[in-house]
Amino acid sequence: MSATKITARVVRQDQIATDIYSLILEAGAVAVNAKAGQFVSLYCKEGSNLLPRPISLCEIDKDKGTIRLVYRVVGKGTEEFSKLKENDKIDVMGPLGNGFNLKAKRAILIGGGIGIPPMLELAKELKCEKNIVLGFRDETFLLNDFNRIDGDVYIASEDGKTGVQGTVLDAIREYDVKGDIIYACGPTPMLKAIREYAFENYMEAQLSLEEKMACGIGACLACVCNSTDVDDHSHVKNKRICKDGPVFDAGEVDF
Repeated sequence: MSATKITARVVRQDQIATDIYSLILEAGAVAVNAKAGQFVSLYCKEGSNLLPRPISLCEIDKDKGTIRLVYRVVGKGTEEFSKLKENDKIDVMGPLGNGFNLKAKRAILIGGGIGIPPMLELAKELKCEKNIVLGFRDETFLLNDFNRIDGDVYIASEDGKTGVQGTVLDAIREYDVKGDIIYACGPTPMLKAIREYAFENYMEAQLSLEEKMACGIGACLACVCNSTDVDDHSHVKNKRICKDGPVFDAGEVDF
């Protein structure tokens, strides 16, 4: 199903941590056609902010036609979004990207930082045994939501105040977390380490890459990553994150 551009209504918005906001939108066909791992592009009303902002889907309610976005304020665009109130309107394009390929295998879900929100919808959609590993810098968010999911939750934090002090891989080793497939989203250094861990342990892994995007549909080549094969569109060894991803098999990308 191709992406649709709509004007969505704000159902609710809450600040859930420092500079972290939870935004629920009435999004109609965008919600109905979406799946875990995809994203939407939100458009600013301020004329100087021409490019849309890509935000991963945190939750999808197809019955209500709503999507939940959990994002961090990092610039003028997301700062504008943080001011949205109930019944405000905002233009949305989506769903975009390929999303996760769900498999009936014992799964380890790994989210780091703002890569944590898309793991929530994935955890809901996966119908298998799952272990969820979340990595925070210091302040936590969405833990109550994850604790309502069928699966064990493990936490790592840089300051050590919650869970294991260290990285998500430190938590996996500390708690001896087992699985047959890894799904992960987070910053590039984390994904690189997870890719190496998966290869070393002969595990399948799907990685959702975070990157600044412009068009969101693969036309501008502003968001590319190194790949292990030649891209049909650009004819060089890269992949367009917004179009070919954001989710890739670990063997497709090279950090």
